[in-house]
Formats: sequence, C-alpha cells, structure tokens
Amino acid sequence: MKIIYNKHLPFKGFRAINLFGVVFARMEQPELNRQIINHELIHTRQMLELMVIGFYIWYVAEWIIKWIIYKDRYVAYRNIGFEREAYDNDRNLDYLKYRKGYGFAKYVSI
Repeated sequence: MKIIYNKHLPFKGFRAINLFGVVFARMEQPELNRQIINHELIHTRQMLELMVIGFYIWYVAEWIIKWIIYKDRYVAYRNIGFEREAYDNDRNLDYLKYRKGYGFAKYVSI
C-alpha cells in the first residue's frame, strides 16, 4: 500500500484518507501504525468489491443519508457501513485473511 505524507490531505481532524488505494496521511501527525494501515486496507478491499466508483457513490450517498438522520457530519461518518466494518475490525490484523466477500453489508443500516 502506497502512503503519501502531506500537509493537505486528509482534512484536519483525520489522520488518513484512502483515495483509490493510495493512502494520504497528515505529515504533522505521527507515522501511521498497523491498526490505521489495516483500517485503510479494509477500505481498499471494499473498493475493489464495488469496482472503486461504486464504493465512492455508495459511501457519499450513505454519508448524506446518515447526516440527515443524525444531523451531525462526524456521527454520520462513523455510522457509514464501510467505516463501521473498518473500525470494528482494524485491530484484528488477520481480519482480511478470513473476511467473506462484501463483509461490509452486515454493517449497513439506516
């Protein structure tokens, strides 16, 4: 996984963002640890399952719906199915070895 440290992406308040399988990390933050890298690897797998563009369409649509429901952008973000799967499993460094295809589906709810 390619990691690019910079001062522009992601937005302040976040440590990393995965764009098309490339992780951008804030350079003023500490180096990404294995847990964060695993979180981003889970997102890469999700992207591949939805042919990348499908992932982003779903991600943004679900975030907008959850923002309307929760009236809070951060709470909406944390409740996106993709994020729920990644956060629930990012400490398990073996998760991707046994994860079933489309594993995020069980985390999607409204």
